[in-house]
Amino acid sequence: MRFITYSIPAAFVISMACFLGSTVQAQGHLPDANRIVFLGDSITHSGGYIVSLESAVLAQHSERHMEFLNLGLPSETVSGLSEPGHAGGQFPRPDLHERLQRVLEQTRPDLVVACYGMNDGIYYPLGEERFAKFKSGMERLHEQVEKSGAQILHLTPAFFDALPIRDRLLPAGLEEYRQPYQGYDDVLEAYSEWLLSKKNDGWIVLDTHAAMKQAVLRKRQTNPQFTFAGDGVHPDAAGQAIIAEPLAKAWGLSLDEKGLPPHPQSQSVFDAISKKQNTLKLAWLSATRHTRPGIGPGLPIDQAQAQAKELDRQARELLTVKNK
Repeated sequence: MRFITYSIPAAFVISMACFLGSTVQAQGHLPDANRIVFLGDSITHSGGYIVSLESAVLAQHSERHMEFLNLGLPSETVSGLSEPGHAGGQFPRPDLHERLQRVLEQTRPDLVVACYGMNDGIYYPLGEERFAKFKSGMERLHEQVEKSGAQILHLTPAFFDALPIRDRLLPAGLEEYRQPYQGYDDVLEAYSEWLLSKKNDGWIVLDTHAAMKQAVLRKRQTNPQFTFAGDGVHPDAAGQAIIAEPLAKAWGLSLDEKGLPPHPQSQSVFDAISKKQNTLKLAWLSATRHTRPGIGPGLPIDQAQAQAKELDRQARELLTVKNK
């Protein structure tokens, strides 16, 4: 690493040197990580943005053998909150902190990418106690990941799109919300702003919320009914591609508007990596003993890794096919 000497305190020089040598590297470079674990709710569990990133790494850095493990869990929060009647009263929202230590001990990541917030306001208006729970839960997550020896990168929550579900949204001032509050994206804006402010404390935070919101507003200039999320919450494939954009930019990766790398076999590569990640996802969720009902069991880790290795081989082979 090349250092340039300035008349600044030595402590600052040392801290900056440590930062530049850390897992999360400077803008435009892949992180120095062999295993990246993604944590989040159903938006992360769906995983399109993670598949895009791994596909791009394969296409542009075939010499790297980075593991992308998706351990996103539907319905989960970092705040530990759950609204009345969640899932029709079948079960409360899972709390990340119930499983976090097991995940870190078993997966042993070099880097954790965390995306929480969509569920953490439990679809109510902004409230001081709920906001405090989100902040404390996120700070606990950050501290526990760093204590494990891994680095952590935070993503701001996805955009809540009120337009496609406006007929079933509820106004402010109610005591209980069994349908989302009509201004819920204002809550996510506040959560995003707080997360971004933590960069002043040395946190690495990328703004996926703004990326999604701006993309939707651009599309609505020509199509006023455009949405990435027909239910207001869960982005489709194009929305997942937008979530990938801030990470792709930070890591120097090229993706098109479909979230595909620039290669003639990109869709086939994406499909193979999607199968690979799904196999590993279910295996690791089972192995780390999540408690959410409704998630199918995964293979034993060794069997899942064998299948993943073959799918990885297929994807790499596809990348050797030249454009006809």
